[in-house]
Amino acid sequence: MVETQRPPTTPGHPGGHPGPHPGGHPGRLPGVGAVQPRGLVYDRAPMLVYWETTLACGLACRHCRATAEPERSPLELTTDEGKALLDRILGFGEPLPHVVFTGGDPLRRPDLEELVVAATERGIGASLAPAVTPDLTKERLASLKAAGIQTISLSLDGSDPARHDGLRGVDGTFAMTMRAAAWAHEVGLPIQVNTLVTDTTLDDLPAVCETVGGMGILRWSLFFLISVGRGSVLREITPAQSERLFHWLYELSKERRFQVKTTEATHYRRVAIRAMEAEGMSDDEIARTSVGRGFGIRDGNGILFVSHDGSVYPSGFLPLAVGNVRADDVVRLYREHPTFTSLRDTSQYKGRCGICPYVDRCGGSRARAYAWTGDVLEADPLCPFVPTAEG
Repeated sequence: MVETQRPPTTPGHPGGHPGPHPGGHPGRLPGVGAVQPRGLVYDRAPMLVYWETTLACGLACRHCRATAEPERSPLELTTDEGKALLDRILGFGEPLPHVVFTGGDPLRRPDLEELVVAATERGIGASLAPAVTPDLTKERLASLKAAGIQTISLSLDGSDPARHDGLRGVDGTFAMTMRAAAWAHEVGLPIQVNTLVTDTTLDDLPAVCETVGGMGILRWSLFFLISVGRGSVLREITPAQSERLFHWLYELSKERRFQVKTTEATHYRRVAIRAMEAEGMSDDEIARTSVGRGFGIRDGNGILFVSHDGSVYPSGFLPLAVGNVRADDVVRLYREHPTFTSLRDTSQYKGRCGICPYVDRCGGSRARAYAWTGDVLEADPLCPFVPTAEG
């Protein structure tokens, strides 16, 4: 997570990735037939900065990347330090990245509105990824909308209360999510719905789709499990299952009014590209689709994550700290740190990803490669595609 010169984007799951950044960066985004890799390398600035404002959260989600805690940590960036971070983000220049206030639950920060106002005053777009707890009220949403929040994400991991609440760890969360969606509409906040994809949620996805279809959303983002944080106790789907799911999602994307995207499953782009080419679409036409506008965006390439204590990562799912905003220039970290530059250099990728003709548009999940192999440049184990000389 609306396409104008500088519209709001829609936030992803805490630490996750949103859809393509609507403001865009210079450079044509080609299809397979006209590869221009530099147009897909975002060296100058990230498109999205995820700021994990706090670890505090009232939920106990089984898949929590952050392993959220009931209380706020004394290590959190202070209000002044948060404003200093926003000042440093200005150093990226125009177009500025979009900041997603996430957590934990950012609503646990009493200074959240002050921080959103500070971002807005600096010309930085802001989105919100809250937890659905009693802290999320219509009045708080209206207050944050007035402060400058442009869009909101809500999580829905099951088609009924038993399934969703079971993953969230708190009874009543499903009903509260439905109420929160209604409130977001009432105060004028576009909604992205995030849904976890694991072996336990896979069969329920068609039913979840029907539910989100009635919520008036902008985008449905499916988050493919990475075994980090509490998520290590859950199981990922298989490569074959992911491939079948992608074909279903592509057909679904043509039928539904909301956008469909995947997070930490960038090889969906390959399936979509091939399907669109088979339908006779040109490279330029493919590049203008919602899938095409996301080409190349992945951990460290268009994405930057700042943890509650100021540590900087390529994403919330990739636990490779490169520095800390309390001591380091976030602009220099993104542009110059070897971890970030290697993630943006697909010529360093190994295995099947290294020889794949779709590598610049897809890039694979660097977080999953690291979680499975300990090597951030290895092939994404969830992708079953075997490249050939013909592509």
